[in-house]
Amino acid sequence: MIEPSGLRTRLASTDPAVLLRGGIVALAALGVVGLLVELAFLRHWSTVGALVVWPALAAAAAAVVALVRRPTAGRVRLVRWLALAVVVVGIAGIVLHVNENLIAGPLDRSYAATWDSLSAVEQLFLAVTGGVGPAPALAPGSMSELGLAIALATFRHPALEARASIGLRSA
Repeated sequence: MIEPSGLRTRLASTDPAVLLRGGIVALAALGVVGLLVELAFLRHWSTVGALVVWPALAAAAAAVVALVRRPTAGRVRLVRWLALAVVVVGIAGIVLHVNENLIAGPLDRSYAATWDSLSAVEQLFLAVTGGVGPAPALAPGSMSELGLAIALATFRHPALEARASIGLRSA
């Protein structure tokens, strides 16, 4: 008889921590697929800056796979680093999108004549809220959110706890 895989065992678990971790990983997987589709629909590869998101998305996908397929302490630590990189790329994307909108501000037909007379705070507000520029300023935040979800799935992960308890026994 074939033993159930680790994934099937986790799916059958009634432990709330296991169920919540599985739910977070499932939401992260859904986020990876959703971002992949959205970025493909937007053809988000026209500039070098736009290409940065693809390796980050691949890292997020690899992190999700590592958490689903027999996670070890080393893999969980690697997943944490990948999650951090995904968060950083998301934050950098927000900054780049806002900057792109600020650059487009003087060209906007509604503000072309008055852009230079606006305060820096007003210009920033318009750039962040979509008042000027083509880039959705907060959209890259979904990448950071994805990285945070992946990192959250590693919190008190059993693979880390098992290794720590083995270390305590040998001391």
